[in-house]
Amino acid sequence: MTAIGNPEVFTVAPDEIGVTFVTAPHKSVTTRLGPHEVTTTGPFHVARITGLDPDTPYPLTVDGAMPRELLPAEIRTLTRPSGRLLATIGTVNDVHFGEVECGRLGVGEQLGPILTAEPGAEPYPEVMNGAAIAELRALAPDAVVVKGDLTNLGTEEEYASFRAAYDTLGLTMHHVRGNHDAMLTSTIASDRAPFVIELPGVLAAVLDTVIPGSDRGQLCASQLAWLDELAAEADRPVLVFGHHHPWDPASPTRSERYFGINPDDSDALVALIERRPAIAGYFAGHTHRNRVRRFSGTRGVPMVEIACVKDYPGAWAEYRVHEGGYTQLVRRIAAPEAMAWTEKTRKMFAGAYRDYSLGSVGDRCFTHQF
Repeated sequence: MTAIGNPEVFTVAPDEIGVTFVTAPHKSVTTRLGPHEVTTTGPFHVARITGLDPDTPYPLTVDGAMPRELLPAEIRTLTRPSGRLLATIGTVNDVHFGEVECGRLGVGEQLGPILTAEPGAEPYPEVMNGAAIAELRALAPDAVVVKGDLTNLGTEEEYASFRAAYDTLGLTMHHVRGNHDAMLTSTIASDRAPFVIELPGVLAAVLDTVIPGSDRGQLCASQLAWLDELAAEADRPVLVFGHHHPWDPASPTRSERYFGINPDDSDALVALIERRPAIAGYFAGHTHRNRVRRFSGTRGVPMVEIACVKDYPGAWAEYRVHEGGYTQLVRRIAAPEAMAWTEKTRKMFAGAYRDYSLGSVGDRCFTHQF
């Protein structure tokens, strides 16, 4: 191992910056942002420097590491939305209770490596989700939304394991199914959506995008009508959450086998967003990557995908809702046992997984003004 392994500027907020890296055990490293600094001890480091000014460039150094693509010599904090902080939302997705193999593409030839928990060790979904739940509990958000793929195979036993873990967050926890939850039965969490969570300053609208028995997504006419009516009558901005991501209407190709929401339903969703200015974001999981797109004609509304909990980078998202907008912050699960697993799984799919799943800083963290 090099002195500093895998350094990445992971989270950039208006008031903080988080850098993750690995070292030899017990090695102490100081991370500096201008006059601010923090010292962390290895092997797994999450250096969070707080108390920063919004929209301000800071020189960044990590002792023992040279600047590189994911560790720039300077980083600028995000702008802060105008007005008071009104609410905070936490989200997770693709938690996959019951999964025992990581890195498998499905049937056929595999790129490798295929990873499993060590014999006798706690299953990695329990490790990753337990650590995510602890961080969400520490955040104490006004609501937590679990955006599908609660289970691996969609069994009642796996769903019970999900509920036993996430119900510890209490009444703030809300969930919707994903495609993995509807492979064997159409009953798991099938009666929950659509629904709305009323929060100070924002409405969180949660949709069910599942086609039972398929990994592809849809938005039926009744749900689109429900969202249309909600957005038309909303007295505050609306943030929309679902498991599948939409197809880009500007794409030069059109496939009914699209991995996300099918093109026709995506067209209808985008048209709805165009005509309903209350809608200020659509947030999905499913792809196990961090990505944000802004489609033509939708007022710059972010169309977001968030990486999974269960493997690299081991992520969850925080939304800070202000009077004048919101900030999205994707955070890497910081518990040492979680980082030990995500450091292994970053190498999946013949080493391509990190670049696929991590995304850019702008995919993970941004401010959107209402």
